[in-house]
Amino acid sequence: MCEPDRAEVQRLRRKHGRERRARLQAEAIAEQFTRDALHDPLTKLPNRSLLLDRLGLALSRAGRLGSLVAVLFLDLDGFKAVNDSLGHAAGDELLTQVAERVRGCLRPADTVARLGGDEFGVLLEDVSDAGEAHAVADRILDALRAPTTVQGKQLVTGASIGVVLGAPDEGAGDLLRKADQAMYVAKAGGKDRHATFEPAMHATALARLELEADLRRALDEGTLDVHYQPVCELPTGRLARMEALARWRHPRRGLVPPAEFVPLAEEKGLIVPLGQWVLQRACHQTRDWQQLHPGDPPLGVAVNLSAGQLRPGVVETVAEALGGSGLAARCLTLEITESLLMDESAESLGYLTELKALGVRLAIDDFGTGYSSLGRLRSLPIDELKIDRSFVADIAPGTTGGPLVTAVAAMARALGLEVVAEGVETFEQLRFLLGRGCDAVQGYLVGRPVPASTMRRLLADPGSDLGVGGSLEVVDEPVPEGLDAELADLLAGAASADVECEPLVQSLLVRLGRATPSEPR
Repeated sequence: MCEPDRAEVQRLRRKHGRERRARLQAEAIAEQFTRDALHDPLTKLPNRSLLLDRLGLALSRAGRLGSLVAVLFLDLDGFKAVNDSLGHAAGDELLTQVAERVRGCLRPADTVARLGGDEFGVLLEDVSDAGEAHAVADRILDALRAPTTVQGKQLVTGASIGVVLGAPDEGAGDLLRKADQAMYVAKAGGKDRHATFEPAMHATALARLELEADLRRALDEGTLDVHYQPVCELPTGRLARMEALARWRHPRRGLVPPAEFVPLAEEKGLIVPLGQWVLQRACHQTRDWQQLHPGDPPLGVAVNLSAGQLRPGVVETVAEALGGSGLAARCLTLEITESLLMDESAESLGYLTELKALGVRLAIDDFGTGYSSLGRLRSLPIDELKIDRSFVADIAPGTTGGPLVTAVAAMARALGLEVVAEGVETFEQLRFLLGRGCDAVQGYLVGRPVPASTMRRLLADPGSDLGVGGSLEVVDEPVPEGLDAELADLLAGAASADVECEPLVQSLLVRLGRATPSEPR
């Protein structure tokens, strides 16, 4: 072969090599694009599209073989609180751990997919009956109940799971929707459980969609209402403030329970406009009552501030509500949930610090039901702890509620915080709380939540039964002597170790000599 021919052959070989490498690279890129399009980038699990594709193929095989297919729809319980309090990075870490735990509960041939947010789907092929699918759901729930560590915080999560068995003549999308509907039934039934689809659930799902649309319309049209529940100070019995509570009288259903529409508002992103509306309404109404019934100190109002509202613009929203109504900042108490104490970000602390700088009071609502740490509690600009009603309900001889309330009240007093007890319904509870140094009480014994028109009449009537009926005397046994001195030492050590408040309360119970250490509530 002459030299020119050899050079031409080499040129063609190089060209062929370049074309082959380009083709392989293009195929690899196309394969990666396809994989990315069918998998979740965070957990690396199949996504909704791939799950539906596999489900369709599984239904076809089940039709040929006469076997059964099951679909599980899993939604994490309380994931939004983790995202809101610890941040999205922590939420992503939790989702990754959940994906691994669910995958560990399945057979190699089964599929787990991330459907979006905190939702996962599971495809079980060749199952014998519903009991086999339920056994898998139970394994998943057990796996998720085990504590997990996220960014140095120990969390306990759970899930609500919907289960459905698929027939070959059903579409993949229809089957997934049925599992979704069953999941909502499990969540409504108390969470951390599974439920199997029944035809009646379809009507329930449609009713939920309709309720969401009606709630959006009520917010747009301003047809919601605010009821007010009195909070009375001890021992004077003086009406100190009202708690403003959102209420919704549906045009067809009547009064919708807050336990039904408030979680719906949080889930659908409506809690911010709902909270803003309640805040503005409550500030204006309270200022009107102050002008009609001047007092020293003036009547105050408490408004709930959810984790979803603690975001950019919250300080401006509160300032505008105060400025627009003329209500003094010291007359407004913002109640935040204990889960917010888990958020150690500078951003969260910044919001609370700025709100406190406005002059408003800050309270921890439902205290004792979360996993807050003492160090975090001391670092926040908090004025008040509200003891959860579940503790107050247990105030009776021979129960743990009394010692728990005593311990929490003593701890709050040592930290310089005011103590308010919720859910007070009997004189026995009232006397006990008075003897434990509680600063104020709230509950049906003091007054039920009522519309503004009813509260206006009660405030104007000197003979009304609003409040606790005047000054009270301590008739229950006092807090044991020397407790405050012991608390000072105990709190100092606990704060330096940044222990959770729950075990600290258990330690206080032992010091009180009123109860032995028990399992966390």
